[in-house]
Amino acid sequence: MPRNVIFCALLIGIAMWAPIYCVAPMEPIIKDHLLLTHTQTGLLLSAPVLMVVVTAIPAGLVSDRVGIKKTIGLGLVMMAAGAVLRSTATDFTSLLAYTFIFGFGFGWTFPNLQKLVSIYFEKDKANVAMGIVQSGFPIGTALGLAITVPIILPIAGTYQGVFLIWSIPTIIAAVSWWILIKQPSSKSSHIEKPSTSITSFRNAFSNKHLWLVAVLMFIHTFTFRNWSGWAPVMMMLKGTSPGLAGLIASVTVWAVLPTFLLAPRLSHRIGLRKPFLWVPFIVSAIAFWVARYITINTSWFIMALVGAAAGTRYTTLMALPLELTHESEVGVASGMLLSIGYVGGVIGPLIGGRILDITQNLDLSLLVLTILSLAATFIALKVPEIGPSRRT
Repeated sequence: MPRNVIFCALLIGIAMWAPIYCVAPMEPIIKDHLLLTHTQTGLLLSAPVLMVVVTAIPAGLVSDRVGIKKTIGLGLVMMAAGAVLRSTATDFTSLLAYTFIFGFGFGWTFPNLQKLVSIYFEKDKANVAMGIVQSGFPIGTALGLAITVPIILPIAGTYQGVFLIWSIPTIIAAVSWWILIKQPSSKSSHIEKPSTSITSFRNAFSNKHLWLVAVLMFIHTFTFRNWSGWAPVMMMLKGTSPGLAGLIASVTVWAVLPTFLLAPRLSHRIGLRKPFLWVPFIVSAIAFWVARYITINTSWFIMALVGAAAGTRYTTLMALPLELTHESEVGVASGMLLSIGYVGGVIGPLIGGRILDITQNLDLSLLVLTILSLAATFIALKVPEIGPSRRT
């Protein structure tokens, strides 16, 4: 993969996730300043993911037709605009509206990163490639959780100032993409006719194995977004300061990073995919159950365990559409996976916030995450083994 593509992919990952997850450690500040409920602040976490649900399939179709550069470039411009506008918000309505603008660009860009992999990598190396391209995701998320309150907030002074500072990576990513990336001429030159796009759409939605993967993505995003979005609050309920709570919660995401790079390579080496789905879901179920009794001392290990499990299964799930579908159908298949799967990412934080509003703790929420992870384990066993070893 060309270095300019890797550089831009890393920037995009940071630009996508840091502006979203900076909300989590600032949740008490935003909640008190705007007089919100936990459910409403949960909506600020869910709004960008909701736009993934809405835009992922259209973005995939457009990418298959007009090419990767224009499609991702448009998404990055929208992200930058929404990120800057959030810094001007003075009430919940305007903040939510600008978050949706950011989310539109987020949802327009996200599914096409898989298309980027399909252009520059051979299909049998897609799993490894997705790990490389997505390595910016955990970096952006972890930075948003870890440094927002202790470092950026004192500099910015207000939560609006924090949003302005976190808009800088989105602007840099947009400018870098348009300058450094050229429209690929070989593999990506297949500008589809409308009938071909319709055929691709039908093929994707009739693929029962892709539906299984989409259900697993739904459970993954539900559990991980619920956990990572409310982990800072969970630690604050245990008596930590907001700054320390964000730092502890960021361990989950820092633990994702090495799995993004190592798990795909291991999967490629042994030629199997299924163990990298069902084993992490079992590990997550155990971690969520134990987390009901979490302490400050044990929190670091539990956060790391959840992150390692999440990163391992996520890279596998994201690569599967590249291996289950034809190259010309990757855009729409990826859009389908994210559109269905990321409904869980919308619902997860909202349910966590609602449970917190009612019970004033997250024990019931953790029980729900445990049950869903166990259910996903059994579903993962139904997914066909498509690794090079072709074992079932």
